Amino acid sequence: MIRSPPPQESAMPLIQITLAGPAPSPAIINSLQRETTRLMRDVLHKEAALTVVGISHLPAGAVTAGGEPVAAAAWLQGLITAGTNSAAEKAAFIAAAEAMLAAALGASAAPTYVALQELPATDWGYDGRTQAARRQEHLAGGAA
Repeated sequence: MIRSPPPQESAMPLIQITLAGPAPSPAIINSLQRETTRLMRDVLHKEAALTVVGISHLPAGAVTAGGEPVAAAAWLQGLITAGTNSAAEKAAFIAAAEAMLAAALGASAAPTYVALQELPATDWGYDGRTQAARRQEHLAGGAA
């Protein structure tokens, strides 16, 4: 029996990047969004069309490291479905995302965090349907 591709439950990430310091240019924002989407697709095998990347900005001094205000900082938080990526894939993404942030923003006195949070398929989804429901429909032969 030929198996169909993995269900979409493994294909959707939600990413939030926070930048602190000088306001990033539209070109920097667009570059970070595109590169994050590419990393999600190429490293974590997520579907680019379902990858949503938001970028928030905080003013310089709004972030501290060691209790002291820093001029610039950045971090990335991503939500993915639990069990859809190996530890090696997640480690590779974290390393690549940190390098992306450092290249875009330069040196920072604050650590550059990258966090991937795995959510159970029953606990999240998009367009009103959970990832678990999509998986069940896919397994039953319906459209996911």
